[in-house]
Amino acid sequence: MISPEQLQTIADKINGQDLNETVVSGLRGEYPGVHFTYCMDDDLPNNEPLLEGAGFNLYLVDGREHCLRITDNYENASGIVIAEVIGE
Repeated sequence: MISPEQLQTIADKINGQDLNETVVSGLRGEYPGVHFTYCMDDDLPNNEPLLEGAGFNLYLVDGREHCLRITDNYENASGIVIAEVIGE
């Protein structure tokens, strides 16, 4: 489970940083029970982020049925996708 407060705290930590694998690796170390994925936001078409930040969106991942999927259910979430948004 990932709480809304935890997601906001993670967003606050990311805000203002240049997103890269080092940032994501640091989050993995700080939140060992949460699976983090880093990608570009346009890799997630037809999905609505749960939280939008400056230059990034956050999505929750549910992996309960051996197949990962984007979810809006905090109780079933086991991971977070950090999706970088590049301005056009």
